[in-house]
Amino acid sequence: MNSLEILGFIAGSLVAASFLPQVMKSWKSKSTDDIAISLSILNLSGQILWTIYGIRIGSISLIVMSLITQLLTSSLLILKIKYG
Repeated sequence: MNSLEILGFIAGSLVAASFLPQVMKSWKSKSTDDIAISLSILNLSGQILWTIYGIRIGSISLIVMSLITQLLTSSLLILKIKYG
C-alpha cells in the first residue's frame, strides 16, 4: 500500500468518525429533531458517488472509507425516519 492510500484511509477515517457521535447520540436519545433529513440524503448520495469514483480509479481507501461512511449515514437516516 502506498503512502497516498494511507493518507486516503486517514482522511476517510476522520470523515467517518465525524458521524459516529451523532449516530450514537441519536440512538441513545431516540431523538433526531435537530437533524435535517436532507443532510443525510445528500451525504449518502455523495458517498455513493465517491464509492463509484473509487471503484473507477481503483482506490481501495476511497472505496472502503466511503462504504463505512455510507453505513453510518444510512444509520442516521434510518434513525431520523424512525424517530422523526
